[in-house]
Amino acid sequence: MNRAFEFIPGLLSWSTLALVVLLSWQKPVWIAIFIILFDLYWLLKSVYLSLHLRSSFNRMKANLAVSWREKLAIFSRWQDIRHLVILPMASEPYEVVRETFESLRKCNYPKDKIILVLAIEERMGEPAKAVAEKIKKEFSGYFPHFAVTCHPADLPDEIPGKGSNETWAAKEIKRLVIDPLKIPYENIIVSVFDVDTQVFPEYFGCLTYNFLTAEKPQRSSFQPIPLFTNNIYRAPALARVISFSASFWQMMQQSRPERLTTFSSHAMPFKVLTEIGYWQKNIVSEDSRIFWQCYFHYNGDWRVVPLFFPVSMDANSAPSFWKTMVNLYKQQRRWAWGAENIPYMLSGFWKNKTMLLHTKAYWSFNAVEGFHSWSTNSIIIFALGWLPVLIGGHGFNQSVLSYNLPGITRSIMLLASIGIASSAVLSVALLPPRPEGFRLRHYAWYILQWALMPLTLIVFGAIPALEAQTRLMLGGKFRLGFWITPKGR
Repeated sequence: MNRAFEFIPGLLSWSTLALVVLLSWQKPVWIAIFIILFDLYWLLKSVYLSLHLRSSFNRMKANLAVSWREKLAIFSRWQDIRHLVILPMASEPYEVVRETFESLRKCNYPKDKIILVLAIEERMGEPAKAVAEKIKKEFSGYFPHFAVTCHPADLPDEIPGKGSNETWAAKEIKRLVIDPLKIPYENIIVSVFDVDTQVFPEYFGCLTYNFLTAEKPQRSSFQPIPLFTNNIYRAPALARVISFSASFWQMMQQSRPERLTTFSSHAMPFKVLTEIGYWQKNIVSEDSRIFWQCYFHYNGDWRVVPLFFPVSMDANSAPSFWKTMVNLYKQQRRWAWGAENIPYMLSGFWKNKTMLLHTKAYWSFNAVEGFHSWSTNSIIIFALGWLPVLIGGHGFNQSVLSYNLPGITRSIMLLASIGIASSAVLSVALLPPRPEGFRLRHYAWYILQWALMPLTLIVFGAIPALEAQTRLMLGGKFRLGFWITPKGR
């Protein structure tokens, strides 16, 4: 059954695109009307999502100004809470890892309440071990509980990747620190960070506050907003637009918690992690899969609590422009490989006989529609909108509808560009402090770069999503392994 469900995302996407082409040829009037209505839908959706973006941005900005450590004083048990921070590392250079640990050192939270784990990979050899030892020597004095774990290579039933490394690290730190100190599992919050993830000073205070005020803290994950801004001034324009677009999408999702799932860096209770058997070790998208593991283990009693508080990460940037473009494509393809969770989700719903039908339908539709939109919407809007005029035949081209179709779609897209302009303004507001040599006039280019949005939506959005879904359909040797985004300074 799971294998049959793997065909759904790709089959729907390719069928949609093929149908648009076929109807543009055979039924150009029908498809012209559809394209106009679809563009109107996209305009209304853009306005709707822009409102969510603005709301989340304002809440994030307000939360950054709060002294969360002081707010914890109202709780008698806040000092019982421990934070287990797992940082899986592959071949990242010392400079990247050091910036992350420096942000942890500066956080406004008692360091004895933090259990810090730098999780390296044995397969990365001596360079990774050397970086880990250098980091431990420099920062272990600040953190009483600091460990370096080394995930063995070629363990059975694993693929090399983040999930298998995280699971090894969590089990090791449980054996070495948590169990010997007899720390109650229900008092531990696990934060899993990419090794380039830098925390803002009040992050752990905000996370602890949300944990202590959550309706069901032991049935909740906690999701910060990822801002890909650590190296934003060194990234090319296309990389900046894609990075901000990813941040904005996650920001919008924070205002829709009923459909929010975990992404990249996030937090969850350690007790839950032990009960579900840790992260799955043979998948790529472990950060979103962990949500569905919890959801099915607790029979639907699981949710993601939005923190409306950021962490900062690296934008995708390589030494050369073309290498950056290749890496951007591979990164987007890996994110789109999250479609592998659709068959897992649908199989879970198929087997579960107690969840309500409307709950299954809600999650199934949103998940499938999300990946379908990812791989088709931008192509339909920006690439196929002119097809009825091009291949609709002489009869259609003599009609009033044919004459007005380009003007109508252009006008709708012009209105939709207001949302892009809003994103451009917010992107400037999210920039970190200006580096030396960066002048005020440079901000103009950082706004004008958003004109590249149609290109990024197709080349670094729809196309890698289509490839990922096609690979999922084909299976076997076409399945994606875990690709590590190169980091550098």
